[in-house]
Amino acid sequence: MSRALIVVDVQNDFCEGGSLPVAGGAAVAAAVTELIKAAPGRWDHVVATRDWHIDPGLHFSAEPDFRDSWPPHCVVGTAGSAFHPDFDHTLAEAVFDKGAYEAAYSGFEGSSGETGLTEWLRTRDVDAVDVVGIATDHCVRATALDAAAEGFTTTVLLDYTAAVAEETKAKALEDFERAGVAVK
Repeated sequence: MSRALIVVDVQNDFCEGGSLPVAGGAAVAAAVTELIKAAPGRWDHVVATRDWHIDPGLHFSAEPDFRDSWPPHCVVGTAGSAFHPDFDHTLAEAVFDKGAYEAAYSGFEGSSGETGLTEWLRTRDVDAVDVVGIATDHCVRATALDAAAEGFTTTVLLDYTAAVAEETKAKALEDFERAGVAVK
């Protein structure tokens, strides 16, 4: 069996200066790259996810509630949808795009070509995943919870994530504990 690192949504729009910035996002981008390079062989596989919106319907709003609707972000073809320059995305074997025509928070809702993340991991005998990226309390949360629900031993590397808010981060940590997701 093997272990994979899932790097969640380390994109320009989620970092400082983006359309939906998370404080510390740029630092996470750099730290994740350093982590991967400093520990060759720690993971058998490294993958990345990205928000990849074309027309996600009600997910975008001119008057967002910041729970179910958001300002436009990570629109395909814009600079905001690109990986942050401090995250070396060439270290990822595959990229899983999500949310083209609907809201999608979990990397497990995405695909790389025709292949979903669960299938991709299972065909490589992955049984454990570490999750990092942006945002701890939204897409990292959803990805980690789905990984655990799919039967993967799941760990969130908290120092390599950035949260939108302390309150929602605390809720995410409670959700991780209830789901059996380890936090390191």
